Amino acid sequence: MERYTGSFTQQEPIPEAGIEAAIAVLRHGRLHRYNTAPDEIAETALLEEEFAAYLGARYCLAVASGGYAMATALRALTVRAAEPVLTNAFTLAPVPGAIAAVGARPVFVETTADLTIDLDHLAAMARSTGARLLMLSHMRGHLADMPRLMALCDDLGVTVIEDCAHTMGAAWGGIPSGRFGKVACFSMQTYKHMNAGEGGFITTDDADLAARAVLLSGSYMLYPRHRAAPPAEVYDYIRLDVPNISGRMDNLRAAILRPQIAMLDDRRSRWNALYRTIEAGLAATPGLRLIPRPVAETYVASSFQFTLPGWDDSRVRAFVARCGARGVELKWFGAPDPVAFTSRYDHWRYANPDPLPQTDRVLAGLIDMRLPLTFSPDDAALIARIIRAEALLVGQADAGALQGAAALMRLAD
Repeated sequence: MERYTGSFTQQEPIPEAGIEAAIAVLRHGRLHRYNTAPDEIAETALLEEEFAAYLGARYCLAVASGGYAMATALRALTVRAAEPVLTNAFTLAPVPGAIAAVGARPVFVETTADLTIDLDHLAAMARSTGARLLMLSHMRGHLADMPRLMALCDDLGVTVIEDCAHTMGAAWGGIPSGRFGKVACFSMQTYKHMNAGEGGFITTDDADLAARAVLLSGSYMLYPRHRAAPPAEVYDYIRLDVPNISGRMDNLRAAILRPQIAMLDDRRSRWNALYRTIEAGLAATPGLRLIPRPVAETYVASSFQFTLPGWDDSRVRAFVARCGARGVELKWFGAPDPVAFTSRYDHWRYANPDPLPQTDRVLAGLIDMRLPLTFSPDDAALIARIIRAEALLVGQADAGALQGAAALMRLAD
């Protein structure tokens, strides 16, 4: 019986240019972004300028994390206490967490079978709640029909904040993810498309919003040192009214990240090659549904999803356990309790969510898997063979035998 023996969490090393730049920062000791020698440009300021150029945005601010980026974007849009903010029901905990952190109220929107936000339900929830903001999570790299979504939100008077944590380097119709909404937020957490351990970007073309974000991030009166930012006069009428909620990125992480911008397109190509290998290996597997990728979507497949429609919990649990026993680590969004990074909207009780039956049906059979670039094409092919074999075995197994196997697994746990 084949078994995969590699790691699903091992990332590639930081590029040598990033290591050398980081060592240089450590040697001179000027880690704080505003602590520079005469005529020196901070690594963080250069990173912002370079990412803005990559994305085609006017302004970019580097911050401590993707979650901080989202909360700062909401504050820069002057979100009010208890204000409803729309967001995908299928997302990760930092998204509603950012909404709750600023005192607003997450309002969840149904998820389609293709793992994108349901536009009909979005319209209904916008009208029923009067929400003026949508925190659009491009969850696991799946883009909605962005022109249609933006046209709908424009008609509804809803401002879009794009959560691009999983779509850095992706596009719809040739337009980069992050260039549709009024503001976009990115993450450089270890498992994202650039790796600094933690980190975030806020990008926008709106000068007032960018200035507010810079002040919120903790610039004090040093905002003229920003390069991918509005001119100093934009700050004049708000600089004494915006609170300092320190969450700056430091020069050490910026040094690690700068060389990785030029690697994004190559990483996209390599991730997608792994994705297509697994997709081909799982094609036409009975009982297993692959997620279609629209022609207009340029995706960055740093993870892989499929669903097991109609499978009951015991069958899904047995499938996940058997794949795990063969070295393939799968995450199941239908589990009754949160596990590690995996949780769902009804686990976030602070948001007091209403039931979403369509999303519940989707998540009940949703399987998720990381695709680190340390995988080889042969690894991807092996993983697909294991998943297919176990889907066939468990999908056709006797229900009573599965219940007995599940009981043994619980005892083993």
